[in-house]
Amino acid sequence: MTEEWQNRGVKTPIEYAILTAEISKATFGLTPKEYRQLKGLKKENLRDHMDDLELIFSMLGERVTTEITRTKNSQGYSECEDAAHRGGQVARNARKDAESEIGRSIVSEENYLQVPEKKAKQIAKKTK
Repeated sequence: MTEEWQNRGVKTPIEYAILTAEISKATFGLTPKEYRQLKGLKKENLRDHMDDLELIFSMLGERVTTEITRTKNSQGYSECEDAAHRGGQVARNARKDAESEIGRSIVSEENYLQVPEKKAKQIAKKTK
């Protein structure tokens, strides 16, 4: 996605960070910084501490953003920001539909600092 943005006039690392935060905020209601705080992370990679559904909705927001950017031929930071917000909204709507069907929030405080993901999944299966 950063390559797509770069080709469309987004240049600085802070602009990339803001656009990425826009997708996350629209998708989950949290910026990456807020999401890391929720999970109790310091400098760890947020994605490494997301479960499958969190990752899926993150990827959906990013992918839809890329498609909107291409379809609308977004140019410059402002137009890319609009595409990022709209892509995140699509992912948010899908997330809310999924939460309604499964009866719980996709956004989770769970992280894999104490228990590796593979082990956590095994424990979760045993408790069901």
